[in-house]
Amino acid sequence: MPEGDTIFRSARALNKALAGAAVTEFDTAYAPLASVHDNTPVTGRIIEKVEARGKWLLIYFSGNLILVTHMLMSGSWHIYRTGEKWRWTRQHMRVVIRTKNFEAVAFDVPVAQFHTAGSLTRHAAIPKLGPDLLSQQFSEDEAMARIRAHSDEEIANVLLNQQVMAGLGNVYKSEVCFACKVHPFRSVASLSNAEIDCLVETSRKMMGANVLGTSGDGITTYTGARRTTGNANPASRVWVYGRQGRQCRRCGTLVLMRKQGVGARSTYWCPECQPVGTSFADSPVTGWATPIRRKKAGCG
Repeated sequence: MPEGDTIFRSARALNKALAGAAVTEFDTAYAPLASVHDNTPVTGRIIEKVEARGKWLLIYFSGNLILVTHMLMSGSWHIYRTGEKWRWTRQHMRVVIRTKNFEAVAFDVPVAQFHTAGSLTRHAAIPKLGPDLLSQQFSEDEAMARIRAHSDEEIANVLLNQQVMAGLGNVYKSEVCFACKVHPFRSVASLSNAEIDCLVETSRKMMGANVLGTSGDGITTYTGARRTTGNANPASRVWVYGRQGRQCRRCGTLVLMRKQGVGARSTYWCPECQPVGTSFADSPVTGWATPIRRKKAGCG
């Protein structure tokens, strides 16, 4: 499932491949996009830039035209050299943007809309996004204040709220709570300032570690499976997500899972490392990727 780090990497790669180039051909499976293209052709426009805003990806064309896409659960952008065979069939194609050297193809992207700068400000979701965790202008104080504003809600649900902080998805939700020793079903009102600070800082660090740039001039859209432990071993890349019934990497207690929120999203946690009543101040986290000595033998 694409989260903010995936969208950030996609936007970075698309920008590297497309920015400054003229569109030589535009194709789409969506009638509303095709209608805009028929009336005000995308072909011939210059691609000015591609950027990520949380889980949204925006492609800016000259002449005040912006393509806005959201991947939801299964969408993705691919980049090919012009004429290169696609890895997926045309049945999955939703948008194609061709330039002299590259083809950017949106596969199974469920949300794709054209906007102007003016209409984008009236978009139902994008202008209301919280601080973007991967933005250089990220404000920790604003993020903490937005979390505090949801005092009656469970913290894991609040972390998924894109109007609180933009970018976090279901994997990071569980991983961040674990790293900060916060039970994901605790109410925001029960959290100390130190705990909220840890959640914000850890969210930013974890996502940042998964968008590190690669060396050289190559265009890379995929850098391997998401990691939150800092461990180079692919089998040890996450702390608790997807590990229900397996031993906690810190203490050996079996990891639990329960559905949470309106969307019934899967939430994972360790009942030993994340007890409901433990204060963060009693056992501060020293670093999200710092290995912690196990209490029991044979931890997975």
